[in-house]
Amino acid sequence: MFLVISRFTIANHMDEDVRQAFLQRPHNVDQVPGFIRMEVANPTDNTNDFWLMTWWTDQRAFDDWHHSDAYRESHQGIPKGLKLDPKRTQMMHFDVVAQ
Repeated sequence: MFLVISRFTIANHMDEDVRQAFLQRPHNVDQVPGFIRMEVANPTDNTNDFWLMTWWTDQRAFDDWHHSDAYRESHQGIPKGLKLDPKRTQMMHFDVVAQ
Protein backbone atom coordinates (compact mmCIF):
# COMPACT_ATOMS: atom_id res chain seq x y z
CA MET A 1 0.00 0.00 0.00
CA PHE A 2 1.12 3.56 -0.72
CA LEU A 3 0.22 6.67 1.33
CA VAL A 4 0.43 10.28 0.23
CA ILE A 5 0.18 13.05 2.81
CA SER A 6 -0.25 16.62 1.63
CA ARG A 7 0.16 19.19 4.37
CA PHE A 8 -0.77 22.79 3.72
CA THR A 9 -1.43 25.94 5.71
CA ILE A 10 -4.05 28.50 4.75
CA ALA A 11 -2.46 31.95 4.65
CA ASN A 12 -5.62 34.08 4.41
CA HIS A 13 -8.00 32.72 7.08
CA MET A 14 -10.21 30.73 4.68
CA ASP A 15 -9.97 27.55 6.76
CA GLU A 16 -13.76 27.23 7.09
CA ASP A 17 -14.14 27.56 3.31
CA VAL A 18 -11.57 24.78 2.84
CA ARG A 19 -13.38 22.56 5.37
CA GLN A 20 -16.65 23.04 3.48
CA ALA A 21 -14.97 22.35 0.12
CA PHE A 22 -13.71 19.00 1.43
CA LEU A 23 -17.12 18.15 2.92
CA GLN A 24 -18.80 18.94 -0.42
CA ARG A 25 -16.12 17.45 -2.68
CA PRO A 26 -17.41 15.66 -5.78
CA HIS A 27 -15.61 12.37 -4.89
CA ASN A 28 -13.94 12.18 -8.32
CA VAL A 29 -11.00 10.24 -6.93
CA ASP A 30 -13.19 7.56 -5.33
CA GLN A 31 -13.60 5.65 -8.62
CA VAL A 32 -9.97 5.94 -9.75
CA PRO A 33 -8.20 2.57 -10.16
CA GLY A 34 -5.94 1.93 -7.18
CA PHE A 35 -7.58 4.48 -4.85
CA ILE A 36 -8.40 3.09 -1.41
CA ARG A 37 -9.49 6.00 0.77
CA MET A 38 -9.02 9.65 1.66
CA GLU A 39 -9.02 11.41 5.01
CA VAL A 40 -8.62 15.09 5.82
CA ALA A 41 -7.42 16.18 9.25
CA ASN A 42 -7.33 19.66 10.77
CA PRO A 43 -5.23 20.03 13.95
CA THR A 44 -7.24 21.40 16.86
CA ASP A 45 -4.40 23.71 17.89
CA ASN A 46 -3.86 25.17 14.38
CA THR A 47 -7.07 25.42 12.38
CA ASN A 48 -5.25 26.93 9.38
CA ASP A 49 -3.34 23.66 8.91
CA PHE A 50 -4.75 20.77 6.86
CA TRP A 51 -3.42 17.26 6.35
CA LEU A 52 -4.84 15.42 3.33
CA MET A 53 -4.08 11.69 3.38
CA THR A 54 -4.82 9.38 0.48
CA TRP A 55 -4.18 5.63 0.44
CA TRP A 56 -3.45 3.81 -2.82
CA THR A 57 -2.72 0.25 -3.84
CA ASP A 58 0.68 1.38 -5.15
CA GLN A 59 2.66 4.42 -6.22
CA ARG A 60 1.86 3.95 -9.90
CA ALA A 61 -1.88 4.29 -9.21
CA PHE A 62 -1.23 7.58 -7.40
CA ASP A 63 1.13 8.85 -10.11
CA ASP A 64 -1.43 8.03 -12.82
CA TRP A 65 -4.10 9.95 -10.89
CA HIS A 66 -1.81 12.87 -10.04
CA HIS A 67 -0.99 13.45 -13.72
CA SER A 68 -4.53 13.02 -15.06
CA ASP A 69 -7.22 15.39 -16.26
CA ALA A 70 -9.46 13.96 -13.53
CA TYR A 71 -6.96 15.20 -10.93
CA ARG A 72 -7.11 18.73 -12.32
CA GLU A 73 -10.91 18.59 -12.49
CA SER A 74 -11.13 17.45 -8.87
CA HIS A 75 -9.37 20.64 -7.77
CA GLN A 76 -11.93 22.95 -9.37
CA GLY A 77 -13.77 23.11 -6.04
CA ILE A 78 -10.89 24.93 -4.35
CA PRO A 79 -12.32 28.12 -2.84
CA LYS A 80 -11.70 31.21 -4.98
CA GLY A 81 -9.10 33.53 -3.48
CA LEU A 82 -7.48 30.81 -1.37
CA LYS A 83 -3.85 31.53 -0.50
CA LEU A 84 -1.47 28.90 0.88
CA ASP A 85 1.70 29.53 2.87
CA PRO A 86 4.40 28.24 0.47
CA LYS A 87 6.75 27.56 3.38
CA ARG A 88 4.18 25.23 4.93
CA THR A 89 3.10 23.28 1.85
CA GLN A 90 4.49 19.79 1.56
CA MET A 91 3.68 16.48 -0.14
CA MET A 92 5.11 13.30 1.38
CA HIS A 93 5.06 9.75 -0.04
CA PHE A 94 5.17 6.61 2.13
CA ASP A 95 5.28 2.88 1.61
CA VAL A 96 2.90 1.51 4.23
CA VAL A 97 4.81 -1.04 6.31
CA ALA A 98 2.03 -2.29 8.63
CA GLN A 99 -1.65 -1.65 9.36
